[in-house]
Amino acid sequence: MTDIRVGRLRGIGAVLVVMVLWFWLMPLASASSVSIPTPTVQTMPIPAAPVLSAPAYLLIDYNSGQVLVEKNADEPMEPASITKLVSTYVIFNALKNGDIRLDDQVLISERAWRKGGSKMFIEVGDRVSVDNLLRGLIVQSGNDATIALAEHVSGSVEAFVAEMNATAQRLGMHQSQFMNATGWPAEGHVMSARDIAIIMAALIRDFPEYYVRYSEKEFTWNNIRQFNRNRLLWRDSSVDGGKTGHTSSAGYCLVASAVRDGTRLIAVVLGADSDAARTEQVQTLLNYGFRFFESVTVRRAGEVLAQPRVWKGEQREVAVGLREDLIVTIPRNQRDQLAINLQLEPQLVAPIQPGQVVGQVEVRLGDRVLLQREAIALQAVNEAGLIGRLIDSAWLWLQ
Repeated sequence: MTDIRVGRLRGIGAVLVVMVLWFWLMPLASASSVSIPTPTVQTMPIPAAPVLSAPAYLLIDYNSGQVLVEKNADEPMEPASITKLVSTYVIFNALKNGDIRLDDQVLISERAWRKGGSKMFIEVGDRVSVDNLLRGLIVQSGNDATIALAEHVSGSVEAFVAEMNATAQRLGMHQSQFMNATGWPAEGHVMSARDIAIIMAALIRDFPEYYVRYSEKEFTWNNIRQFNRNRLLWRDSSVDGGKTGHTSSAGYCLVASAVRDGTRLIAVVLGADSDAARTEQVQTLLNYGFRFFESVTVRRAGEVLAQPRVWKGEQREVAVGLREDLIVTIPRNQRDQLAINLQLEPQLVAPIQPGQVVGQVEVRLGDRVLLQREAIALQAVNEAGLIGRLIDSAWLWLQ
């Protein structure tokens, strides 16, 4: 009888051990990878990307950063007055930081007044507000206004240009170098189409309150009425900004951004043969992108994607999500065919800090990887006490 009782106890103990092991180790089987089942992908064909006559061009989705069309997008080329996008970024940043104000009265130097090319037509010795000079820079592409603002922001044009180059590097514009603030032809003064898209996106993202100035169609100063050279502002109501550039050596250049049905695209054309050609080619890129693609928000920032097991922590699980909204650009009407996979680190060990990278989210459309983003901890998990850490160490050793 005693042997029977001992056997029963041993059996019960074995069952308990199995249950405990199952309770503790079960999370491991699901913590490393979380997939969202999707139907079999049957990608619908879309027309080939348009082929333009310009030597370099690019079309990107602003929200996802995905490239939809490109040709020689990383080739450094003369940007002409598109340079002024970088000048404007530096000026907007000075406004945001409180270094200058819109109502500052800027004394116009002889250097600014004498500069050739496109002009706002300010006079030497005048005092003009930063607000009006910005309109002269953005709407009229005034070289004189650009130099006056550069001197006001940095003390000299040379110091301002150094700040432009530093800003470009910080933003990841690795094919850009500036010798002046206006885009005046100079050896070594270059930008790529991709870098132009980067600075355009940065203006929209970092200074939305100032970016709206790029939609202004005309500006009158010194009784001289001038119109924004971006003809798309009149032709396409979805276009809300951009910048033109032209010299005999750079050809006709244009970058424009437009929004339709929640999707924002940025198109760049460099070295076109004429004003009409650059306008038509940018319009062609925008129409192609909006007709055949759409932006889809796959997951929101802060949304809990998984709650994997945490070892040696006061809590057994941690919420995992994304820093920013996960947005992808896909052919229209294929959002139901997206496949999303969350790949987590094999073992998450406390302490864990909010924002700590714990894995990666991958979005696929068929066999093609669209985007990869870091998965982060959405909360802190402190270390457990000594006994808790010892128990989890033993389980990890058994594993």
